[in-house]
Amino acid sequence: MNCVALGEQAPDFTLPSNFGEEVSLSDFRGKKAVVLFFYPKDGTPVCTKEACGFRDTYEDFVEAGAVVIGVSSDSLESHKSFAAKNRLPFILLSDSEGSLRKAFGVQKSLGFMPGRVTYTIDKNGVVRDIFSSPMSAEAHVKQSLETVREIAQ
Repeated sequence: MNCVALGEQAPDFTLPSNFGEEVSLSDFRGKKAVVLFFYPKDGTPVCTKEACGFRDTYEDFVEAGAVVIGVSSDSLESHKSFAAKNRLPFILLSDSEGSLRKAFGVQKSLGFMPGRVTYTIDKNGVVRDIFSSPMSAEAHVKQSLETVREIAQ
């Protein structure tokens, strides 16, 4: 499994979103920074806390010129329900085959659980920050917002 490193080009991808369209990383190239957060499962306590943290600071990300994208292996139906229940304004991608997780080299946590890793990617597609912590939901939001604000200047 390849691991994407700081300073490298993020691998492009195209996956279905909860909004009913295919989303590619290249859609944002030259336009916006991308906060790509991988999380284990819709509706679990830590994942919900993390998603709601991104929701509560979503306008800050938008003002800083970034788009927020959540990724898990859950189905589109699960994503739609999770987004509706928690009023999530951002894109959720269904990586049902695990291909995007594999492309980024996101490791399992505790040996069995899909990892919780956030990549902050600048508008040129370069990875500027990688934050991995299975239980610190708020830290993912805080660190990625700080990075987005730094690279926006």
